[in-house]
Amino acid sequence: MSLYTVAALAALCLFITGCADDSVSKSESIDSKTYEEIEALAKGSTVRFYMWGGSAQINAWVDGYVAKEMKLRHDITVERIPMDASVFVNKLLTEKAAGKNTGTIDVLWINGENFRNAREGGVLYGPFADKLPNMKYVDASSAATDFGYPVNGYEAPYGRAQFVFEYDSARISSPPRTFAALKKWIMQNPGRFTYPQPPDFTGSAFLRQVLYAVSGGYQQFMGGYDEALWAKKSSELWRWLNDVKPFLWQQGVSQPKDPAALDTLFARGEVDFNMAYHPSHAQSKILEGTYPDTVRTFVLSEGSIFNTHFTAIAFNAPNKAGAMVLSNFLLSPEAQAHKFNPENWGDYPVVESSKLAPHHKSLFNAVSLGKATLSPEILASHAVPEIPSTWLEAIEAGWDKHVLRVP
Repeated sequence: MSLYTVAALAALCLFITGCADDSVSKSESIDSKTYEEIEALAKGSTVRFYMWGGSAQINAWVDGYVAKEMKLRHDITVERIPMDASVFVNKLLTEKAAGKNTGTIDVLWINGENFRNAREGGVLYGPFADKLPNMKYVDASSAATDFGYPVNGYEAPYGRAQFVFEYDSARISSPPRTFAALKKWIMQNPGRFTYPQPPDFTGSAFLRQVLYAVSGGYQQFMGGYDEALWAKKSSELWRWLNDVKPFLWQQGVSQPKDPAALDTLFARGEVDFNMAYHPSHAQSKILEGTYPDTVRTFVLSEGSIFNTHFTAIAFNAPNKAGAMVLSNFLLSPEAQAHKFNPENWGDYPVVESSKLAPHHKSLFNAVSLGKATLSPEILASHAVPEIPSTWLEAIEAGWDKHVLRVP
């Protein structure tokens, strides 16, 4: 039985039986309470953190560092529940429709179309972010939207990510620098390139990168979904993807199901490029001994998509107080610096250096990103914004129709 199946069965059991632990007592209204009162209310409780569970390193960071610090600082037990965001959003929508006022989810790791669906479905608690003391370290404008959708205090920023490619410099001395050059390389080196199958998040991000590159840039897509524009521009995306399809790994008949599967192909040398929505991913893999120390990362000249990911609180969270304390801790300079280290995770911080005290700045200055990680200056110079979430369904459904199902 898979970890996902176990988690799903556990969630179903909790859904049926309800909560029977101490966190139920923490579900009283906190709207009028100060943060100090909320913090006191949360003491001794359990917080259930629903999040994508596909990274052993991220799981270990939550189960180890976060759980330990939350217990020491706040006497709060953190219980991580691995589940894809679309699944737990659907769970909340079902509970909302059924009138289930006390659920099993406290904190959610969420962004993009899942956040939009959750907000439009009314299944998030808030606004709450303005109550978190550690929001003072964040540039509010940088976290005001999530894939173009207004946050309005219903999420607290958690980390930042940016799309990069990876290669082994011992095998390839000079990787392609444009999507046109990448297309040429793929066709000249059959079987040596692939991407995770959408709707996997990284695979979908690759599609968005190609779309920007072959259709004239990201600016035209920033205003929200435009059916006429999509009809005009999408054919260029499908053409690029179908041109390279026969030259992909396994002739494009099948693709890795997720980034972990692509990591394995790359580590084994079955493909020459990997991709990650995580600039320090390659360095983390080097440190754990999965990749050789000759692996490096690069971005293409057309740009590199970046985004902010967030935490949110379920509308029927049994422990809203504990959820707020956890979201606040994840925003602390200490937690942000700890996860910035590739040895721990490598997730980029959302706190601004200019807002930090000197002793906090020193935590970040002490982090070594390693030779495999591009400098913040290079990443910033190539950064382009994520497409608004209203486009995602058209992109992913279009790929299924025009690429996956095309012989």
